[in-house]
Amino acid sequence: MGNAVRPQRRAILTGGLAAASAAVLTACSSKTGGADTAKAANLGVASPAPNAGPRPDTARATYDRLLDGNKRWVSGKPQHPDQDPARRAAVASEQKPYGVIVSCIDSRVPPELVFDTGIGDLFVIRTGGQVVQPVVVGSVEYGPLTAGSPLIVVLGHQNCGAIKAAYKALKDDEDLPGNLQSIVEALRPAYEDIAKTKHADPVDAMIRAHANRTAADLRSNTALAPLVKRGDLSVVSAYYSLDTGRVETLTGAPSS
Repeated sequence: MGNAVRPQRRAILTGGLAAASAAVLTACSSKTGGADTAKAANLGVASPAPNAGPRPDTARATYDRLLDGNKRWVSGKPQHPDQDPARRAAVASEQKPYGVIVSCIDSRVPPELVFDTGIGDLFVIRTGGQVVQPVVVGSVEYGPLTAGSPLIVVLGHQNCGAIKAAYKALKDDEDLPGNLQSIVEALRPAYEDIAKTKHADPVDAMIRAHANRTAADLRSNTALAPLVKRGDLSVVSAYYSLDTGRVETLTGAPSS
């Protein structure tokens, strides 16, 4: 009889512990904060992504939203807003991104992470050395002209391989294979800009010059210039540090 009682006692104890554990988990899941989210993730409990709030409708508000996200990225405290199934469902039928990012294909510079944004927040155009040609410019125009996106950011970055290769090819008067040469030719104006003076790091100078030149070209673009003139659109050139994760504004910071 003693042997028959033991399994029953173990079952009661096991059930009691399970109920207690469930109560603890329920209490924890009702709390908010980074520590509780981390615990929930470790236990396999899905936590909804925070909502980023209303869509910014001016260039300045958009600029501030992006810089705030970048500060979180730099500090190692991203919120990953608007990245859950609810957000996915909300934008499935229609999108209205508030910003356009023209950046490099470099795997170390994902704009959505760099600015800590989510689904439906940004139009992102990525090419080698953020080179823009007519078809790419058309993609850039798409945001302001169809979704009313008030901000374009041309994002150059530290240690850009495409610009480094183009700088060497132009300096040595050599052609790169295949269609890579078309990237070199698109970067030639930036090379000529920096070749006029001596630089401690000519490749870095060329990266910045190209971002500035590209932003200037977009501001004077036939389709975009009227929006810029009316104050409905700002075009910013910026530089991303691989070392720190920080985005530095070069030109065009919006005032409103």
